[in-house]
Amino acid sequence: MRGDPVGLETYWNEDPSDTLRVRQGFRLDEVSTSATPGFDGDKSDAAESLAEGSLILAELQEKLYAGAQMGGDPRRVLLVLQAMDTAGKGGIVKHVMTAVDPQGVQVASFKKPTEEELAQDFLWRIRKELPEAGMIGVFDRSHYEDVLIARVRELAEPDELERRYEAINEFEAELAASGTTIIKVMLHISTDEQRDRLMKRLERRDKHWKFNPGDIDERMLAPMYREAYQVAFERTTMPHAPWYVIPADRKWYARLAVQHLLIDALDAMKLDWPVADYDIEEQKARLAVS
Repeated sequence: MRGDPVGLETYWNEDPSDTLRVRQGFRLDEVSTSATPGFDGDKSDAAESLAEGSLILAELQEKLYAGAQMGGDPRRVLLVLQAMDTAGKGGIVKHVMTAVDPQGVQVASFKKPTEEELAQDFLWRIRKELPEAGMIGVFDRSHYEDVLIARVRELAEPDELERRYEAINEFEAELAASGTTIIKVMLHISTDEQRDRLMKRLERRDKHWKFNPGDIDERMLAPMYREAYQVAFERTTMPHAPWYVIPADRKWYARLAVQHLLIDALDAMKLDWPVADYDIEEQKARLAVS
């Protein structure tokens, strides 16, 4: 991390990039959805830390963007957000990503495939939305839908699911080799917390548009989805494409943890401002007499 800025590191006793990372032997059913791993503060402390982190994230993102625009740096970041409904994917985009310059962020949301998309390989629509050099790309759901929903709903045969896991690994290895830092996040929410959040959507007129009756059907399959996630972790956790499981019952913690993962990833790039490809003093002189 970058030094010890007030608010960002003060309340962390462990690095979330290490604490939340999925490793061999990981079990999703052993993760508490209400825990705040590595963070000693409360909600107000988290707000302070998030604000401080926003300044750091904004500067790092601008350096990443500037390097691509002026120096031809091919590097980029891809943040994959996966979760059950109401877990907070939209809140991550709203409260974490809006802190940076919007011209440096690409957000893609993957819904039910269209007829055109179904006629192609499952990665076809994903490739179209990959971030360009210098960008932070955010996938609100992703290529993992094709091994999660497909497994739970039995939309694909076991052999096809295994093919897709392998295709995902090859795809992500290709991305990493081309300069993409991949951060895969599963926001882990309890069924009780999800029920409360869905109920709030029904009780508030301004939230009715966010509710889908199908959400109730999906939550009834929560145990099967947890099993599907467990298999996905076991098949697709790689050094170049790690998974992080973030307890999401406390929205403020999930947002802070994702921000921390992004800052860590960008900081590891050793970014700096690109060197001007023109004579600065010459341009000053020209400007002075213009």
